[in-house]
Amino acid sequence: MDSFIGIDIGTQGARVVLMDAAGNLLASEEEQFPLSAGSREEQSPAEWWDACLRSLQLLLSGKDKSNIRAIAVTSTSGTVIPVDKQYTPLHNAIMYSDGRQTAEGTLCKEKALQYHPQGYTAFNTTSGLPKMLWFINHYPEKAAQLHKFIHAADFITGKLCGNYDVTDFTNVLKSGYDVAAQRWPEYIWETLPIREEWLQDVVASGTPVGRLGKDLQQMLGLSDNVVVVAGMTDGCASQIASGAVNPGDWNTTIGTTLVVKGVTTSEIRDPEGRLYCHRHPEGFWMPGGASNTGADWVSKNFPGNLDALNEAAAKLIPTGHLIYPLLQQGERFPFVAPQAKGFETAGLPDAARFAASMEGVAYIERYAYEVIEQLSGEKVKAVFTAGGASNSETWLTIRSNVLNLPIYKMKYVTGASGAAILAASKTNFSSIMEAAAAMTQTEKQVNPDAALARAYNSSYQAFISTLQEKGYIPDHTYA
Repeated sequence: MDSFIGIDIGTQGARVVLMDAAGNLLASEEEQFPLSAGSREEQSPAEWWDACLRSLQLLLSGKDKSNIRAIAVTSTSGTVIPVDKQYTPLHNAIMYSDGRQTAEGTLCKEKALQYHPQGYTAFNTTSGLPKMLWFINHYPEKAAQLHKFIHAADFITGKLCGNYDVTDFTNVLKSGYDVAAQRWPEYIWETLPIREEWLQDVVASGTPVGRLGKDLQQMLGLSDNVVVVAGMTDGCASQIASGAVNPGDWNTTIGTTLVVKGVTTSEIRDPEGRLYCHRHPEGFWMPGGASNTGADWVSKNFPGNLDALNEAAAKLIPTGHLIYPLLQQGERFPFVAPQAKGFETAGLPDAARFAASMEGVAYIERYAYEVIEQLSGEKVKAVFTAGGASNSETWLTIRSNVLNLPIYKMKYVTGASGAAILAASKTNFSSIMEAAAAMTQTEKQVNPDAALARAYNSSYQAFISTLQEKGYIPDHTYA
């Protein structure tokens, strides 16, 4: 059976996996980066590649390599690297988390709204285009040597096959590319000090862009037929790994925050800016949004035995108590309310407080999907799940009944697994949908119970009423 390599260059380390065409994980390796105090602002692409190469050598050691067919890379969205004509970085990678591009983000947003409002306009300090502008403003002497601005995944893709000049739809969204019209808008070089020739060619994620270089073939013991495909941002790759690839499919990842990503047939345009849309490899749309609520409250409020708390909480649902476990002030999705603060019923025992906090996050998740259905006019048909919160059986039960939908948890939901599926999508299969259907394995399915779903519907309406009373959301609900 053919097999595929997925590479994920994260903020803290490199992870590589080898998966076969049936979705079996054959091997996995990872290496942490030696992070410095300034690693949120800049990181060394050369160190990424060294860690990646060592991980690949360990991954393939002693393995049958004859059936390895393709490789794909995923990495952070909004990270930018300026390179010269030899594709040597002129500067360290300017990370998505670098906060120095506030002024440039404001300027890019103003220009986009003025000259190309139909394209991407939600620029801020985490976006790629402001980072390009910041580099030109702060290092004008290096502009003469500049050949291309590339993204994090593109650097590793280039190291693998020598093609640095091509990127994919997901990585260029925050660099200003119009993913609907599939072109770079002219305002970028007509109103900003950015040259058109510095911008990459763009193809759909999963499109073959080259073959593994000869030196790497020899070093890794791979054949000259191994294809390297255009990559994807880490969030989109995790969505692929979750199985949410068909129109109507949605993925909720609950880690530190709650992130919702899905697939629609039409682009969602949200006037409040809560959602933005990536382009699906098959031409559909991949809208998504991220809340300030999630599971960060778990470690802060309940540092003890979570297994015991989950077991106790399972006997208390539905609690009938309303808790919105927002730790910081302000919410960005599914509603924008800079004044929002968390609230809870005072004096609850730990188990009840724990259960009601899980319920509160589920209410936020349901409201998110109701907003999405109202904006898109399309029904949410299934919810796939990932993130640490998916390990709680009690939380999965709560969420399924609050949403009144089945929830599916896949066996392998890392970005590297998503990259491996992407590698197979146009080399072994005809589409990302076919690849995901074959390579994602359902570990767990949770279905709603009619009586519990009815009880949660009443509590949800009370939760929405509380948000309205506090002025966090408009005085209406999405049916």
